[in-house]
Amino acid sequence: MKVRASIRSLKNQPGAQVVRRRGRVYVINRRNPRYKGRQG
Repeated sequence: MKVRASIRSLKNQPGAQVVRRRGRVYVINRRNPRYKGRQG
């Protein structure tokens, strides 16, 4: 999982979902799990 200041490039991938958990923003991608990431 990548930790990034901006997850815009991850959320533009096909199949990406932006999820908020415990005050953090995550990107989950079931279609291509390589694009998982967390902001902060």
